[in-house]
Amino acid sequence: MELTFWGVRGTFPVSGQSVNKYGGHTPCASVVSAKGQTIIIDAGTGIKKLGDKLMDESRGKALYINLLFTHFHLDHIMGLPYFAPLYSPRSSITIYASEFSEETERYLSGLMSGRYFPCEFSETPAKKAFKKIPEEDFTIGGIQIAHISLNHPQGCVSYCLREGDKSIVFATDTEHPDKGIDEKLVAFASSSDLFIYDATFTPEEYESGRQGWGHSTWHEGTKIAREARVKELCISHFNPNHSDIQIDRIVSAAQQEFANSAAAREDLKKIFELG
Repeated sequence: MELTFWGVRGTFPVSGQSVNKYGGHTPCASVVSAKGQTIIIDAGTGIKKLGDKLMDESRGKALYINLLFTHFHLDHIMGLPYFAPLYSPRSSITIYASEFSEETERYLSGLMSGRYFPCEFSETPAKKAFKKIPEEDFTIGGIQIAHISLNHPQGCVSYCLREGDKSIVFATDTEHPDKGIDEKLVAFASSSDLFIYDATFTPEEYESGRQGWGHSTWHEGTKIAREARVKELCISHFNPNHSDIQIDRIVSAAQQEFANSAAAREDLKKIFELG
């Protein structure tokens, strides 16, 4: 199982020398199963580079893509109009979300309407199917997928992707409780190989008027990682106002609380050898 980050920035994309290390694209990650099946998590601006890569590697052959949305806030969908496989009749894209299929299609059609974009979503040549994620675990290409809901305005889904004895948990947009710890997320992430967590704010920023915004801190991530006994904490969904230097400091602080902490960054690849 191979994970690649294509965008790790929250809210809106940024660019410039001060953010080159971690990148400025909004959320997108891909997971490739041992069987070669591609699963994409979210369609932030990072999906543009991923789409180009998929088209280059397909070499004229059919493409089968599974796209899982955590939610439909703009930073997680704004790259979809620039996703090259969407414009290829050789592509078959299955789109999963917590909403009913008709709602998902309506949301994405609204993003790509004649008012905002020259090509209607319905006119793109790719074959598209829409699925509401089932209540129970489901499987794509040999990867078992579980999910829970997170504390975020209008809702958000946390996915756990498991293949063999390896598991990755995505908790990209969530706000911790006022007191204690998110016990549901602790149980969900228990013993995972990689726990990806929302580190939009520092604890100081959060306490200075960001309560109720639906995001968390690196410190809360370390608490969950320690309690859940995860193997590695990977903080992500970085504040667009945070520079590489600030994120370096955040990672160092996180490592003081949970030694095996790291930061997601664009083009970071992690390979999980199956036991």
